[in-house]
Amino acid sequence: MADAPEGTPIWADAMFSDLEGAKAFYGEVLGWTFGESSSEYGNYTQAYADGKAVAAVVPPMPGQEGHSQWCLYLASPDAAATAGKIRQNGGTVLMEPMQVGDFGTMCLAQDPSGVAFGVWQPGTHKGFEATNVPGSFCWAEVFTREPGKSDAFFPAVFGYGVKAVADPGMDFKVFDLGRDPVLGRMSMTDEEFPPEVPSYVQVYWTVADCDAAVEKVQELGGRLVFGPMSMPFGRFAAVIDPQGAPFAVIDTTTTAGEMPTFT
Repeated sequence: MADAPEGTPIWADAMFSDLEGAKAFYGEVLGWTFGESSSEYGNYTQAYADGKAVAAVVPPMPGQEGHSQWCLYLASPDAAATAGKIRQNGGTVLMEPMQVGDFGTMCLAQDPSGVAFGVWQPGTHKGFEATNVPGSFCWAEVFTREPGKSDAFFPAVFGYGVKAVADPGMDFKVFDLGRDPVLGRMSMTDEEFPPEVPSYVQVYWTVADCDAAVEKVQELGGRLVFGPMSMPFGRFAAVIDPQGAPFAVIDTTTTAGEMPTFT
């Protein structure tokens, strides 16, 4: 399996103070099963959809307790070089590149608007073993209060092309690698997002039935933020899990409306 092109979303994980609670929640909502916790790597635990690795959960390290948050990792052929580009373009390296056994090298960073993300240089761990099937990663969007900063930063670091949706009433862009969009960028407004909500990356997980997934989220103590709503890309909803981590669920088979145009 070839390494993913630089800038491709390649992996996602999250820290949960209640690891067993997170496993129970995502097992019910996304159908995940879980491997053995790796005590050598801080009880890092991989999640599987239909036997394919799709994410991981891990307890927080001492001093990192607090609201849970999904972290999206972007592929890099050289994490140290990417860390350098992050600094050169006004970002912050939160955790220096660190080799994780023979699995690969990771780095944690923030863009100039405060969006946290990860960098992954694959070794034996190539990233998602499945995408766009129920329980797996489908899409992600950078939600930022300072879109100009994110629009300059991510293409400079990862070589993305940038296209804006043609609707003048919507500040939405996509970052692409050649023809294929790999990441969205949404502008956060004070009307839609309370000031205490920081810039973040919204990860979309594929589900077979969006409405049923939302019902399960609420039944298990999570809450609905937006939707469900059908659009040309599928029927989706934004939710927050019981430990405070926002994410989205999307059924890509249920669509409505015409595809937007980008310029």
